[in-house]
Amino acid sequence: MPSLDLRCDPVDLTAALVDIASVSGEERALADAVEDALRRQAPHLEVVRNGDAVLARTNTGRARRVVFAGHLDTVPVNDNLPSHRTGSGDDELLHGLGSVDMKGGDAVFLHLAATVEQPRHDVTFVFYDCEEVEAARNGLGRIEREAPEWLHGDLAVVGEPSNAAVEAGCQGTLRAEIHLDGVRAHTARAWMGTNAIHALAEPLRRLARYEARVVDIDGLTYREGLQAVRVSGGVAGNVVPDEAVLAVNHRFAPDVTPEQAEEHVRKVFEGYDLTVVDSSPGALPGLSSPAAAELVRAAGGRVAAKLGWTDVARFAALGMPAVNFGPGDPTLAHTRQEHVAAREIRTVAEVLRTFLAA
Repeated sequence: MPSLDLRCDPVDLTAALVDIASVSGEERALADAVEDALRRQAPHLEVVRNGDAVLARTNTGRARRVVFAGHLDTVPVNDNLPSHRTGSGDDELLHGLGSVDMKGGDAVFLHLAATVEQPRHDVTFVFYDCEEVEAARNGLGRIEREAPEWLHGDLAVVGEPSNAAVEAGCQGTLRAEIHLDGVRAHTARAWMGTNAIHALAEPLRRLARYEARVVDIDGLTYREGLQAVRVSGGVAGNVVPDEAVLAVNHRFAPDVTPEQAEEHVRKVFEGYDLTVVDSSPGALPGLSSPAAAELVRAAGGRVAAKLGWTDVARFAALGMPAVNFGPGDPTLAHTRQEHVAAREIRTVAEVLRTFLAA
């Protein structure tokens, strides 16, 4: 079993985590190493195993509890293992699969778990599996079903990459398909049929004219969007198509429920056969909560709206304010060139140490 030193420089710890491959569904080796390290190096924590997730927490009876959550899995390897480094000092970069998404965040949480033995808030650390695949396999869902008490607190901090700035809440997302019917015919006698692909013109015109809402929540700006993401149809090179499908994705601000988002999309495409494929709620920033306000202060007041969807929404659904806070540029996630600045890993570690030890 690989051995992890949780008390070393969090940059070195990030490299050690990256070098233990953990593609979704194959996290066991990393989970074993994390569990072993926590049991040996953080005796002040209660540690339990749930599948390929590792849970740890203090039980000191503090007035508030903060949950730190980080997924252990990565997308498939793309010729970007093992880790390597370039540059030095403030320009040092750590390269490798998961360095951004999100083993840098995991390393910070593990380092704090071992080195902050008397935090001012009770803390729970959740290192979970299968975040990068379909939602039904997400380890947080299993933990919520089997050990829900481990996910409760006054604030959740998800270590997704956020350029070392607090990103509060997240947008909701809805995917839908618009189905167009036609009548098949030979293209040499096209007037005998009805072209379903041509019928996409009007829905696409509506999208081109669509004006997305911009809303301010807790001083943060959320920009909504409604975009065509896929078009399918066609039978053969000499056949008028009798079916076409337009897939759209709606990103909506967290002050809108999934039901309201669906109603809005159906109104935009009124008169068309629309099927909602999936929908997930957003998460309000909750910056007025005391624990969240403390974290923002510790981060120097740097806070922005999260414009994507992350697992903060799962915690928000449990009634908790939740933020994203981790090292790394999210635009590098899932790319072969994935890398994280060493200074961002250390910055996030220092901010959270200040937050917990103040």
